[in-house]
Amino acid sequence: MSRCHRFLRGCAVFALAVAAPAPLTAQPPPITIPRLTGAIVLDGVVDEAAWEAVAPVAMTMYSPNFGGALTEETEVRIAHDDRYLYVSGRMYDSDPEQIRVGTFYRDRYSGDDILAVVIDSYNDHETAVWFVTNPVGVRQDRTVSNDAQFTNGMPMNDDWNSYWDVVTTRNAEGWFAEFRIPFSTLGFQVAGGEVTMGLIVYRMVPRKNERQTFPAIDPMWGRLGFAKPSQAQRVVLRDVRQSTPVYVTPYALAGIKQTPVLAGPPEVPQAGWQTERDPTTEAGLDLRYSPTPNLALDLTVNTDFAQVEADDQQINLTRFALFFPEKRQFFQERASTFDFNTGGMFNRLFHSRRIGLDRGEIVRIYGGARAVGRLAGTDFGFLSMQTAPHGDLSTENVGVVRLRQQVFNPYSTVGGMLTTRLGGGGRDNTAYGVDAVVRWLGDEYVIVQWAHTFDEAAEQEAGLESGLARARLERRRDSGFSYVAEGIRVGADYLPGLGFQSRRDFSYWGGQLRYRQLRAPDSALLSRALTLGTAQYFRNADGTAESRELRPEVEIEFRQGSNLTVGTLSSFESVREAFRISDVVVPAGEYWFHEAVFMLRLPRSGLFRGEFDGSAGSFYDGTRLSLAVNPAWVLSKFVELEGGVEVNRLDFGDRDAGTTTRLARLRVNTALNPRVSLSTFGQYSSATDQTTFNVRFRYHVREGTDLWIVYNEGLYNERDNGLGPRRPLSSGRAVMVKYTHTFVG
Repeated sequence: MSRCHRFLRGCAVFALAVAAPAPLTAQPPPITIPRLTGAIVLDGVVDEAAWEAVAPVAMTMYSPNFGGALTEETEVRIAHDDRYLYVSGRMYDSDPEQIRVGTFYRDRYSGDDILAVVIDSYNDHETAVWFVTNPVGVRQDRTVSNDAQFTNGMPMNDDWNSYWDVVTTRNAEGWFAEFRIPFSTLGFQVAGGEVTMGLIVYRMVPRKNERQTFPAIDPMWGRLGFAKPSQAQRVVLRDVRQSTPVYVTPYALAGIKQTPVLAGPPEVPQAGWQTERDPTTEAGLDLRYSPTPNLALDLTVNTDFAQVEADDQQINLTRFALFFPEKRQFFQERASTFDFNTGGMFNRLFHSRRIGLDRGEIVRIYGGARAVGRLAGTDFGFLSMQTAPHGDLSTENVGVVRLRQQVFNPYSTVGGMLTTRLGGGGRDNTAYGVDAVVRWLGDEYVIVQWAHTFDEAAEQEAGLESGLARARLERRRDSGFSYVAEGIRVGADYLPGLGFQSRRDFSYWGGQLRYRQLRAPDSALLSRALTLGTAQYFRNADGTAESRELRPEVEIEFRQGSNLTVGTLSSFESVREAFRISDVVVPAGEYWFHEAVFMLRLPRSGLFRGEFDGSAGSFYDGTRLSLAVNPAWVLSKFVELEGGVEVNRLDFGDRDAGTTTRLARLRVNTALNPRVSLSTFGQYSSATDQTTFNVRFRYHVREGTDLWIVYNEGLYNERDNGLGPRRPLSSGRAVMVKYTHTFVG
């Protein structure tokens, strides 16, 4: 057989394998969660008779060998009473001296032994809340969205916090935990006196990279398969009566901001630097209330986010805008309800960072209201906030309404979104969108969207020119063959006033083919994968190519938890207007360039872990050598270091130009115990020519009651800029003390 025939036969086999959909995955029947027969003392000992009356669930090894024999015995029991869901764990250990406690720091995973509970409380097979503890009772809570798929960006939100309790103990047999989770935290729907939820429990033994789960979840589902809501065990609870507490959290804040300013124009020789001092005192409150099990209300007055961690700085090597994620707590409750992804990891019709922030500067928020919930298969969300005047903008009211209805099956929805930005001094903006996500067969999904905007400040053309259309086909699985095929058209006048769109006036088509093979249990490899992806962007005006990309990659996942990806990236860029990268200019022209790329990710369960990325090759009309090192090191349960260095060396030898961009960060997380912690975050960027520090001290009295002391400062790296008097060392500093106290009624 000739090479040509073998190639054509291989292509046919590949196409048939891709085209053949997998059948719908059979789900085990629901099980009933028993009601407690006696009182539980939440002390982490797990010795009550009421626990002995509850049968433990059957744990299965998820990794490193799916279905293999467990090396450590685990007993997890689940029960409930009128107001709480209880979970207990007896994590026996054959070598208890090796049980890891990586951190005392809240919401950090540092290679600890852990027990976790994932609850799809609305039984929507797509979202979940996630509660985690380690052997000293440090808590992590987060949410899951998009069925733990990475197709619409990061499906895990670590910034969500809520009200729940956990207590742990240790002895010569292992470690033990008791969770008590209020139904008012979960939210749910009642049908015929019953509540149906999805539930996953897992234990991690990091020194063995051993993860045990209930139910048995096949690793074919990928990176977050062990927390995938659609694969959770359906459970039924009866005679549940949710309490309706009101959480009122006032805050008081005092601080001072110091900013250096020139006493006169830079050209005046005697002009010098002076310090402006701006003391401030603030007060406000947040209120949270769930009048029904399936509705959560949040109100805020004079909203403040002083305690939020500083953004990670980024170096922009493109001519398009950078994206920064939302970290503010008010916007986190069921944030996935407001998802309306419009292609790529970051583009979206609504991005809450457009509220209360203007080009990085804080805009006062007078107040607002937020409601999220689910009723009879319909997810709904409402948001309205009023902001103060800022710069040349008058006071604004911003609003969002989101509806999404489950159709056909638990994995399919149709929905719509409306966003408004009103009162901006002749800059009113309104946008709407409709979307459908349909699982039509097996793991096959189709997504279609239309969005349209109206902007008072722009002379917009109607129809396609002020709209966005998107269609996507995909197979959502992570073993065997999977694929993505997508087309997008974005008009020149598409202007989502509360959204994020990195580029406009283009048409796109692209996709990905991937084959991942799980290896035999006796192999050192857990899996290996081959991926081929492409992206093609064309200008709407004349149909010419603006950007092209071809990315073949090979990924190897080792059984001990590390991951290696190597590949190449071929790019085409048509630049019609010169743009700047640091202190060099990329001139107008058309460029093909090619790079070799690699990424090594060490096991997250290690005391030393991190990601290491690099690339080398041509870059526009020059070359680029890039290296990014992002390690984390657990020194003890009291101290953890997280570092990061990113260096890009750009050389344009033919025109005798070049530059080196540098970005470095160091985060030191220290904690005396789960209540007292200090985070020091320093960053250096050659792009801003500054070094910045964000220091946050937290005394966590209880959930909702905290004392924060926050210190921010910037330092000039170059003080003699040749434009006037020598700059001071500090570019500005601020110190704030904030106290919040939650009253529960």
